[in-house]
Amino acid sequence: MNRRLPSLNALRAFEAAGRHMSFSRAADELHVTPAAVGQQVRALESYLGQTLFVRLNRSVELTVAGQALLPGVSDGFDQIARTMEAFYRRTVRRPLTVSVEPNFGAKWLVRRLDRFRERHPGIEIRLDATSRIIDFTREAVDLAIRYGDGNYPGLRCDVLFEEDVFPVCSPVLLDGRHPLVHPEDLQRHRLLRQDWDPNAPTWPNWTMWLQAAGIENVDPTQGPQFAAGSYSLMMDAALAGQGVALASSVLAADDIEAGRLVKPFDLGMHQSLRYYLVGPEATADEPMTTAFREWVISEAGGPAAPAG
Repeated sequence: MNRRLPSLNALRAFEAAGRHMSFSRAADELHVTPAAVGQQVRALESYLGQTLFVRLNRSVELTVAGQALLPGVSDGFDQIARTMEAFYRRTVRRPLTVSVEPNFGAKWLVRRLDRFRERHPGIEIRLDATSRIIDFTREAVDLAIRYGDGNYPGLRCDVLFEEDVFPVCSPVLLDGRHPLVHPEDLQRHRLLRQDWDPNAPTWPNWTMWLQAAGIENVDPTQGPQFAAGSYSLMMDAALAGQGVALASSVLAADDIEAGRLVKPFDLGMHQSLRYYLVGPEATADEPMTTAFREWVISEAGGPAAPAG
């Protein structure tokens, strides 16, 4: 069958520009200049004898013809991507790419990967430390570990951990100049505070924890503050004895098990969000994916399972 097709580069430029509604963002994705994207789009318009975009001052809009063309072209490139990915999986030795939230990767996953390598010496793991949303159809990512509510449409989703949040500190603060025995003793200590992502308001701050504990004589706004995403830095400050932090039962498990951190009070707040392993249903049963899923679930072994 003879296929009457325009330039694939022109179709790629059109699809990216139509998806982003921007020649500049399409150029960033394709690693070319906006002028090159515009040139390819004009070539496609000339080939089709149709105008595909209305050029505005700072953006573009699809014409009726562009709107009719874009879904089919996008589906075509998605199908090509799926075909190539399946081909590489069958024929090319490649690492298993796991996208992981940076703090979870540093405080839990990396510390255990040697055990995975011992069990599966033929599988190399490539970690992508990021919290952004992953598009499995367009990115070379096999699995992701995310903290959320489990609402991941179209993806296989396995629970790894539930989580509690509670104060932790270095052991040196327990019997120091101002011993930490009761929650009221926090008024004599620095509170290590973190700015949390406003899109994730369920993570408790000191105000919430103190209210839940019935403590009124402690100022929840005093103490060093760490930017969103700086959980590991805040915990390093706690390890150094610089104050008391609100810790994740999952991410602090190893340091508590080793005695580097202690829980001065037996008061915690249970979280509704959980850690999940997520990935495409279409590749859920592939050997490398299955091997990692079974291993990481066994390592989790229930909430806050520490390293051996």
